[in-house]
Amino acid sequence: MVEKGKNKFRFENRKYVFGGIVCGVVLIFLIRLFFLQIVSGNYKTFADSNAFYKKTLYPDRGVIYDRNKNLIVYNQPTYDIMVTMREIENLDTLDFCRTINITKERFLSRMTEVKNRNINPGYSSYTPQVFLTQLSPQEYGVLQEKLYRYRGFSVRSRSQRNYARSSAGLLLGYIGEVSKSDIAKDEDNYYVQGDYAGIAGVEKSYEKYLRGEKGCEILLRDAHGRIKGSYENKKHDNLPVPGKNIELSIDIELQEYGERLMRNKIGSIVAIEPATGEILVMVSSPTYDPSLMVGRQRGENHKILEKDPYNPLFSRALMGRYPPGSTFKTAQALTLLQEKAITPQSSFYCAHGYPPLGGRPGCHGHPTPLSLVPAIAHSCNSYFCFGVRNLLENKILYPNIHDAFDAWKKHMVAQGFGYPLGVDLPNENRGMIPNGTFYDKRYGSKGWRAHTIISISIGQGEIIATPLQLCNLAATIANRGYFYTPHVVRNIQDTELEKKYTESRPTHINKEHYNTVVEGMASAVTGGTARSAQLPGIVVCGKTGTAENPHGKDHSIFICFAPKDDPKIAVAVIVENGGFGATNALPIASLIVEKYINGKIADNRKWVEDRIVNTTILPAPMYVRRVYENRNMNTAR
Repeated sequence: MVEKGKNKFRFENRKYVFGGIVCGVVLIFLIRLFFLQIVSGNYKTFADSNAFYKKTLYPDRGVIYDRNKNLIVYNQPTYDIMVTMREIENLDTLDFCRTINITKERFLSRMTEVKNRNINPGYSSYTPQVFLTQLSPQEYGVLQEKLYRYRGFSVRSRSQRNYARSSAGLLLGYIGEVSKSDIAKDEDNYYVQGDYAGIAGVEKSYEKYLRGEKGCEILLRDAHGRIKGSYENKKHDNLPVPGKNIELSIDIELQEYGERLMRNKIGSIVAIEPATGEILVMVSSPTYDPSLMVGRQRGENHKILEKDPYNPLFSRALMGRYPPGSTFKTAQALTLLQEKAITPQSSFYCAHGYPPLGGRPGCHGHPTPLSLVPAIAHSCNSYFCFGVRNLLENKILYPNIHDAFDAWKKHMVAQGFGYPLGVDLPNENRGMIPNGTFYDKRYGSKGWRAHTIISISIGQGEIIATPLQLCNLAATIANRGYFYTPHVVRNIQDTELEKKYTESRPTHINKEHYNTVVEGMASAVTGGTARSAQLPGIVVCGKTGTAENPHGKDHSIFICFAPKDDPKIAVAVIVENGGFGATNALPIASLIVEKYINGKIADNRKWVEDRIVNTTILPAPMYVRRVYENRNMNTAR
């Protein structure tokens, strides 16, 4: 009886122990399940990724128009070849390669890359993977007829850029596949490998507006990853949202005309509407046809353009660094008047150069002495050397040269020099306006005076400006003392422009001083160095510039605006190695003004147009010229 009781007790204990173990295991599972499903989202994400295939639906990119509603950039269908590895059967590799125009080596290389999880982390042999991108409609048409032969291969439709014009390549920019660094820097987590984004120009600056929003189609798949159909009758799918359309401030016909005038020349044309800051023309020469940057040949075309000795990928309008030469005298005059270093009646002597330094810098022949208006009209170097010395070494105005120079620089910066203006395009250069510290480092704190740096009086020496800054100077003078931040986009669909493009920026120089400088620029056209800029029925105000170039012939520069009392356009032209400002830059600017205001070139000025179009200025060794002329790509116009 005792033994029986013990056995019964042991059995009861085992029952409780076993029950406890079972309860413990269940509890552990419940806790773990709670942690995975509630506390951690990783399990749900992992489960979803196995059950669903989320197919990205790409939006159409916003289209681009010019200011006159001419379509410039639009979309056309393009096609990606997809491959599902598990479904490949009896593939005739050579026939497939011939059909899509790739080599067998390229085919094998891509197949290896697709299956490499380091390159393609989302690889599954049961789901479609990108094999080749951006087939044209023509290439797709050839493939479609034979696609039934190539089991395991399918086609996904996307869109790519197309161009209605062959101009403005540098301004418009292009799109390309995002890099790993682009993805890492993407704060919106929008991009994944294989996506495309704006790489340069407007396409880059306005990427967030142009790209739209991706959609998503949710497909069910089995345990092997095979697609079984849509999920809940597409109830949870999201359609893509197209990108916003953009209207540029550019006049595309005037842009094309400017590129024609700059054909076989190196330099830039920038034209601005003074009343708004809208850029009408932005030519960098040489340039390229934007259609070269589309499709599978983009990479190869880009390499060819990179090797071009005249660098058509370099935006000279924004990034070119030039001494402004005598065009800078207008900014000097405004600064000297505001600082009371001179008056409009101040008169200085010129002896074919600046007398206190023995005629250096030199000057051309003209009446002497001169007051300010004729000094601007005749571009007298001596006058502005005297004026700058009056500012920097006049103890009545400032106790020392450093304070005087700081005041000088403040006015130059307010007029748009020395720092980026903030144009809505990437890679704008700041130019160069030195300060006192710069000269202290070069000459010592007491080792320099006005005569040491006298070349800045005439826009030489350390003074550097971009073509955009020079055009902005002309627009500021046209407005008599203020400007709008230059911009190439005037309207975004259902979106307001940033305030900085619609708010004026004053220079804080008195309007009366601008009126004096305007008279000087008008006199330059009616009887000074810019006489050939005269246009029937249009009062043009202009200033020539000839910038010294240590590497060859001087650069030809001209700035102007018109009409004088109701300015519609301001223009800056730089022709590298073009000689005197009146020789090449001036006629180009006058043709742009005439074309914009009158809509055509008068018959009696056709000879000017013909001369400019047929002028070639390519300062390079003969072998480089031959490379340029014999290229099999029309990259320079």
